[in-house]
Amino acid sequence: MKSVVKLPIGIEDFQEIRTEGFYYVDKTGMITELLNNWGKVNLFTRPRRFGKSLNMNMLKYFFSYGCDPELFDGLAISKETELCEKYMGKFPVISITLKDVESRNYEGALAMLCAVIRNEARRFQFLLESSLLTDKEKEDYEYLTRRFPEEEQNLSTSEERIKGSFLLLSQLLCKYYGQKAILLIDEYDVPLDKAQQYGYYDEMVTLIRGLFGQALKTNSSLFFAVLTGCLRIAKESIFTGLNNFNVMSITNIQFDESFGFSDTEIKSMLEYYDLEDKYELIKEWYDGYRFGNADVYCPWDVINYVNRLRFDPDADPEAFWINSSGNTIIRTLLQKATEQTMDDLDQLVNGLSVTKKINEELTYQELYDSIDNLWSVLFATGYLTKRKKTAPNTYDFVIPNLEIRMIFTEQILYWFQEEARKDTPTLDAFCEAFLTGDTAGIEQLFNAYLKQTISIRDTFVRKAKKENFYHGILLGLLSHREDWILRSSAEFGEGYSDILIKMKSISTGIVIEIKYSESRNLETACQYALEQIEEKNYAKRLIEDEMTTILKYGIACRKNTCMVRMTTA
Repeated sequence: MKSVVKLPIGIEDFQEIRTEGFYYVDKTGMITELLNNWGKVNLFTRPRRFGKSLNMNMLKYFFSYGCDPELFDGLAISKETELCEKYMGKFPVISITLKDVESRNYEGALAMLCAVIRNEARRFQFLLESSLLTDKEKEDYEYLTRRFPEEEQNLSTSEERIKGSFLLLSQLLCKYYGQKAILLIDEYDVPLDKAQQYGYYDEMVTLIRGLFGQALKTNSSLFFAVLTGCLRIAKESIFTGLNNFNVMSITNIQFDESFGFSDTEIKSMLEYYDLEDKYELIKEWYDGYRFGNADVYCPWDVINYVNRLRFDPDADPEAFWINSSGNTIIRTLLQKATEQTMDDLDQLVNGLSVTKKINEELTYQELYDSIDNLWSVLFATGYLTKRKKTAPNTYDFVIPNLEIRMIFTEQILYWFQEEARKDTPTLDAFCEAFLTGDTAGIEQLFNAYLKQTISIRDTFVRKAKKENFYHGILLGLLSHREDWILRSSAEFGEGYSDILIKMKSISTGIVIEIKYSESRNLETACQYALEQIEEKNYAKRLIEDEMTTILKYGIACRKNTCMVRMTTA
């Protein structure tokens, strides 16, 4: 293996990446764009894991006093000599992230927010030694940096400290340096998201409105501010009265390549690591997002997968993104699903589009009020992406790639199994039909179950993936019987059976092989499944385990329909 730089998995510190030998995809063109086209307050909304935090850290290093120009050598911004001379290392910068401000109650969130602000304020201890500040100003600064009992015992004291914190810091830094401050707030909406989840939204939105109002609206010591988040929160919610407010969401053309990796950047990375042969696979799994007019890949996925491929060239792609983002939104969508919703999901999972009108200015209180708002959230958070605009605020949406499609199918299966478990008598009858060889009963009940979920059509990737979907549905239903021993896709005989069941108490075994029929001839697919059971000798293990009665089922599925055939041994 040739000597190459490391991949920055989970590293969001620009200086560390640039000085410790990590691969860096140059996004410093964002600085040029920001300086040439900026408002007093600039909000960037992008899904999680698309490079927001690293970009914010890059801005911090570029603008902060004491900036080391060598950090930017060879990068796009270094070619902008006039901008570098005028802006690089010329500002006091206040930089915080709110991504960890989460708690099950308001008091806990308040304490965490106090700690975040206090830790940032402590970076400027030199203010206490300055002759430019009055004793009262130094006292106010010390008050901001101290932790004392009021944080736990007097909410109003903590609230007032937080609301005035950014205004106070920027005023003191401006007086010390004779230069207005830059304010960077990463993941600004996380406290509101958590507050909505845990029932203290009104208190948190009042607090954040006060903090942002003082820092962003009436602050003559502010040069400009940059905020990032997943969602664009309604202006009336926390940005009341704020003028000169630039919002760059995923629908805007401006800054469309500043977050995520472009196709050119992916090809350069794969060439550097001698992985050009993985291009199509990576594109299939992690590309497909549309920001403005740019097609982009998810950086988190690509970096993790490329790093794995460096040491295991045969490594399969994984859904790295979902492991860092959660799936609450899809579960909420499914819980609110109507027949129309399920039909829409059916379309999406099968590679087709749905047309929806979106609202980019929601409050967190409104997110789950209606199914219409949920489509907007799925778009903003990266589960869906736009293909074309069909009317004002209306787009054709698709699932961007195989990773997100897999997430949808897995969550739909999980939801379906949870719903099915609520009907114990029907599940009992379904399992009993397998035990008694009642193929008509199995067909009737399995068809009824299939109609409650989505279908997997001919447009959905490879045939094996289609069969896996129906395999997952059936396995979830049969696992209802706790006295049955189930094995899924385990190796028996000369190959792999889909599902194998043992009932030791009655010496009975069941072998099930599932086929997806790409034609309407389900009978042929059933017979093929039964022939495979015989040819591969799937029942061998059951016989060795002294099962005296063995039932062999060939099941063919197509869309929301199945056929069942059986033989015995």
